Amino acid sequence: MGTWTAGSLAEHVEGALEGAADTPVHGLAGLREAAPGDISFLANKKYARWLEQTRASVALVDQSFRSSAPCALIRVADPDAAFAKIALLFAPPDPSFTPGVHPSAVVAPDASLAPDVYIGPGCVVEPGAVIGARTRLIAQVYVGHDASLGEDNVLYPHSTVRERCRLGNRVIVHSNAVIGSDGFGYTVDAQGMRTKIPQYGIVIIGNDVEIGAGTTIDRARFGRTVIGNGVKIDNLVQIAHNVVIGDHAVLVAQVGISGSAIIGAHSILAGQAGVVGHVEVGERVVAMARSVITKDIPSNQIVQGFPAAPHDEAARLHAHVQRLPKLKEHVRKLEQRVRELEKKYPDA
Repeated sequence: MGTWTAGSLAEHVEGALEGAADTPVHGLAGLREAAPGDISFLANKKYARWLEQTRASVALVDQSFRSSAPCALIRVADPDAAFAKIALLFAPPDPSFTPGVHPSAVVAPDASLAPDVYIGPGCVVEPGAVIGARTRLIAQVYVGHDASLGEDNVLYPHSTVRERCRLGNRVIVHSNAVIGSDGFGYTVDAQGMRTKIPQYGIVIIGNDVEIGAGTTIDRARFGRTVIGNGVKIDNLVQIAHNVVIGDHAVLVAQVGISGSAIIGAHSILAGQAGVVGHVEVGERVVAMARSVITKDIPSNQIVQGFPAAPHDEAARLHAHVQRLPKLKEHVRKLEQRVRELEKKYPDA
């Protein structure tokens, strides 16, 4: 926190400053919302018009930016990353939690807690659970029987880790996320009655994973549902039983993944994308918003649509569909002309 200058911030992000080095900076904001004293950034050139009108005192731009701006500029290779680095300077300090167990928490006598964990108000830690060093359960967190949480994890209020599930290190679980809920599995008899299939598997979460609020990750029917290292999961994502998510994949809000699907490393599923069961998505695949993946996708593809198809093909199909009203009107006029000719030349 505090006040910086354009010069000191340029030095902090190893950027090239254009403007007065002593320009004071005491906050950060988006281009449209910024006020004098704020620093902002331009990561997408289609928003350049906002930079031309911004009231910010300083803006981060990439090295190829050529338009005019009413403020000092810091040229960097990646404005988004540089802005994130500067944001850390202005971020309020994290709340402090003195290690220990709150009197209202319920911790089983045979649960294993590292000496420096924090167990907040209303938390429940069941028998056999293991909580690693410096892990914090903020409040009203449930950790089930024989579950295992590694080191430096943060679990926010009302999050749940069910029995036998395992979290790695430096995992962040946001409020109301559920790890290890039962998979959606039933047998159906001749009368259409459904009987629950026991779900005996577990969920394994790797290191440096972040799980958004309201997200649900089902336990495997048997074996494991696996979330790889560095995976980032947004809010309200559904991951079904026996799914495997590769390292550093990104799942954006309201993504739904059906049972036993495999998502390759570094892939990105944009908002409301869906994946049917038992398909395999390769590495570094990008599924655009609301795509529905119904078959295997090779690595290094960009897909969109329902069913998901390569981006260029899907874009052409969409363009054709957009032209259908004009085509329909054209056909109607042709049909009308044919009828007129048939009346005029009935014997033709």
